[in-house]
Amino acid sequence: MFCLPYAGGGASAFNSWPDALPDTVELQAVQLPGRESRYHEPMFTDILKTASALATSIEPYLDRPYALFGYSMGALIAFELIRELRRRGTHLPAQLFVAARRAPQNSPICPPLMHLTLDDFLEKMRHYYDPPQGAWELPELLEIILPPLRADMRMCEGYVYHPEPPFDCPIHAFAGHSDLCSPPDIVQAW
Repeated sequence: MFCLPYAGGGASAFNSWPDALPDTVELQAVQLPGRESRYHEPMFTDILKTASALATSIEPYLDRPYALFGYSMGALIAFELIRELRRRGTHLPAQLFVAARRAPQNSPICPPLMHLTLDDFLEKMRHYYDPPQGAWELPELLEIILPPLRADMRMCEGYVYHPEPPFDCPIHAFAGHSDLCSPPDIVQAW
């Protein structure tokens, strides 16, 4: 199972998952450029380019059944990754799992954040996404967190949905009742 993180997140978001999965599931957490072990690489700001690069990276590993899991931004990347793999005629996933992300064809219900000033951006992020308390009070931590987070917001907010045929694999969508930007009724449209 390939796991794609939320905006601003990295592969370490999935560190505890292997212990909760059966031995028959091998977890591969995707590390996007610009974070954690790839901190000094240029960040993606376009979903389609991200999906294309990711398709190239994982193609050698698609010789067995696999699934994709995307959390928030990762769900959108997983969606476009499947579309890219289908265009390439590559083996497609057996299942797609998505969480905390509205269906791609639905318009956002939260206002865009990418063009806000730093203070306004942080205030809106606190309101909508409830980051760990006090984490954003440390300037040194903000220097690390903000560049990938802003790049990822640019990537998500710049995404334009284009209709294509539906997938043949099942889609399992998960939502939190208190999620302001992706409530259950919006996530259900997957």
